[in-house]
Amino acid sequence: MDEIGSEGSESALTSAHGGRRFSHAPVLLQEAIDFLAIRRGGTYIDATLGLGGHSSAIAAMLGPEGRLIGFDKDTKALEMARKRLNAPEGREQDWPEITLHHASYAEIAERVAPGSADGLLADLGVSSMQLDDASRGFSFQAEGPLDMRMNPQSELSADQVVNQFDESTLADLIYEFGEERRSRRIARAIVRARPIKSTAHLARVVSAAARPMNQPRGKGIHPATLTFQAIRIYVNRELEDLRALLKGAPKVVKPGGRLVVISFHSLEDRMVKDAIREGAREGIWEPLTRKPVIASEREIAENPRARSTKMRAAVRMESQSRLKNR
Repeated sequence: MDEIGSEGSESALTSAHGGRRFSHAPVLLQEAIDFLAIRRGGTYIDATLGLGGHSSAIAAMLGPEGRLIGFDKDTKALEMARKRLNAPEGREQDWPEITLHHASYAEIAERVAPGSADGLLADLGVSSMQLDDASRGFSFQAEGPLDMRMNPQSELSADQVVNQFDESTLADLIYEFGEERRSRRIARAIVRARPIKSTAHLARVVSAAARPMNQPRGKGIHPATLTFQAIRIYVNRELEDLRALLKGAPKVVKPGGRLVVISFHSLEDRMVKDAIREGAREGIWEPLTRKPVIASEREIAENPRARSTKMRAAVRMESQSRLKNR
């Protein structure tokens, strides 16, 4: 869902919620559909439902005997996706059963029957709706509260991380989850600037501490990008949840079923690559992508947030009986 409808497989939509409008373009849509090898009557999991862009395209192909299962931690996204996944007029008798869970994809193995899914799609990270809504506190490009929670019911927020964590802990998490080389300098600046009241305030503090090194003016990413990424990942336990998803996926995907994962930064992609590679050694997965699939120049021009996408896919090999004893 990182940087990222419901008219069939339409690639973009605009949704209204709470007086705001969000542009939503599901990334690598056709590529994801192709690698999932969707069959009519099958059962498919969208582990990161978002606004339902990928799910609506999948649902349109399943027919009345098919089933779509969606997961999302964000109650607002879930509400909007639920409406968009209603059967279109005239297709009520040809629409699949749809089950949506307000839960992390880390819970897939507990909520989906073993060996029941023909395919599992995960589009990781933060959605366009979350980024574009300043009140959610994900973006450094707008004034908003220090929140960053995908699940508004979660206890830990970015405000607690920024204003309460000690300097050493803050530096470590910025380095680990943002791969930011200037993490100690940034952490020191954050602690000295406390209390930090908003995303814009945090962005100014980080930008001043993380001046671009040997970089022409106007080139490269915003100096606050990696710090915001690190805090968001930590607040939402994104890597822990991804680890649980990759462990649970072989349990719910049936032999011959497909796993498709779209990631947006190197930490995620490395975990997916290693899990598929280890699964191949154990006879669980057969990789379908030797190198990650990336967005085309045309898609990037239409949706700049697709620039960092990397998609990997695999087909399930091992019988379910062996996994029960793992």
